Amino acid sequence: EAAAIVKRIFSMCMEGRGPTQIANQLWVDKVLTPTAYKLSHGLSTNSPAPEDPYRWDKRAVSSILERLDYTGCTVNFKTYTNSIWDKKRHLNPVENQAIFPDTHERIIDDDVFEKVQEIRSQRHRMTRTGKSSIFSGMVYCADCGSKMQYGSSNHRDFSQDFFDCSLHKKNGSKCKGHFIRVKVLEGRVLSHVQRVTDYILCHEDYFRKVMEEQLRVESTEKLTVLKKQLARNKKRIADLKRLFMKIYEDNVNGKLSDDRFDMMSQSYDAEQKQLEEEVLSIQQEIEVQEQQIENIEKFVQKAHKYVHIEELTPYALRELVSAIYVDAPDKSSGKRVQHIHIKYDGLGYIPLDELEAKEKA
Repeated sequence: EAAAIVKRIFSMCMEGRGPTQIANQLWVDKVLTPTAYKLSHGLSTNSPAPEDPYRWDKRAVSSILERLDYTGCTVNFKTYTNSIWDKKRHLNPVENQAIFPDTHERIIDDDVFEKVQEIRSQRHRMTRTGKSSIFSGMVYCADCGSKMQYGSSNHRDFSQDFFDCSLHKKNGSKCKGHFIRVKVLEGRVLSHVQRVTDYILCHEDYFRKVMEEQLRVESTEKLTVLKKQLARNKKRIADLKRLFMKIYEDNVNGKLSDDRFDMMSQSYDAEQKQLEEEVLSIQQEIEVQEQQIENIEKFVQKAHKYVHIEELTPYALRELVSAIYVDAPDKSSGKRVQHIHIKYDGLGYIPLDELEAKEKA
């Protein structure tokens, strides 16, 4: 029962709902809060019985969405105290926690958990009329890379809703207009998803072969750059440690004043911390690049779920697509022509036109 509620909360987040919206929906559906649930099952809790057992707090929803435990991990050292006299517990940064994977049955898949964290890190803008789009946070200008801003002219007429380049709206001289109606965008994305899933259904082996080669080439190039940067950072960190020892000895021997030592040591320390953060980020990116082939298998499995898809639901969109880039409209032919480019989750761009042309040849 509790697992089903957790899955539902993650599902609603995948649909683009925020913690407040999720909390309100759970209240409408008369779902017991975590405290009320524990009390109803005779479990101990430090929290007092709530006045309304169904009134969820958005913080409780956020806490559930952040819990790595639901992916089958055991997480130790989530909190810490400053001293044995400090009774207040503080949240420990993730990098200082001890995480042990696959220690119990998972409730949420890793890719869903990661996608939810990505969704929550994005800002979903609502219009002045209180509307939002399933595409919010996912649409980018193909020319300048800025996020496309969602807007509407009438709160009752969804057909007029649109996206446009946020940089163009701020300063029209820096980027062209990339205006596209949401209805047009939705139709284009749905059509492309249908073609991709149909192609995988009919030509799965060839799709795997082509994407493996594409990802291998892309990963090799990225890994070369990342590993060079990692080596440079590690070398500089080692140099900084030697420099610190040198100025420490000079300070002890009276060759370097205390003020000068403090200034230099603070500078070295700040640079070292920044480099160590970069090293951690680069190492994580290297792991991602080395696991690219696994992404093909995950995507193929997801694609099979959406064969013959007829409606682009928020969940389907978030599960399949990571970003959409919109070109500026081209009117040189006398007609308004506008292209979009879809980055699929874990794969990037799929050369669908080339794949389909190959099969027809």
